[in-house]
Amino acid sequence: MGKGPKTRTRTASRVAAVQALFQAEQAGDNAETVIDQFVRHRLGDWPGQDGFEDGRIPDAEVPLFQRVVREAVRRQDAVDPQLVESLPADWPLARLDPVLRAVLRAGVAELSMTDGPPAKVVINEYMDIARGFFTGPEPGLVNAVLDRLAHTLRPREF
Repeated sequence: MGKGPKTRTRTASRVAAVQALFQAEQAGDNAETVIDQFVRHRLGDWPGQDGFEDGRIPDAEVPLFQRVVREAVRRQDAVDPQLVESLPADWPLARLDPVLRAVLRAGVAELSMTDGPPAKVVINEYMDIARGFFTGPEPGLVNAVLDRLAHTLRPREF
């Protein structure tokens, strides 16, 4: 018996990474602490659990989740200036919604991984994630900023 439609495990991993980056910023926790909390309490299937209740992300690929979070935190001192340069003047990084900051940081971190999926896939994934959190102009901003940075980070793909 099948489990129904195929789940998007890589998308689930990215959603978890965004949530972990948000949590790390809000709680002031380091990346390894948050990664450990997510792996132990929020990722994977648990018997008797139906899925996304209580903030669980059952279908996430742990290695991708860990890599995106670690890369975003490791490179934050380089990523944030790139974001500041790429954001419109009326969207300063420090005043962005913290979830939006996490989406952008995760997206730039993944674009920095030269062995990752094509830039257009990364951009579309994080734009879709932004749509899950925001109903206003934020997904368009994610698209524009990540597209601009992808041209710098992965010029051979364009």
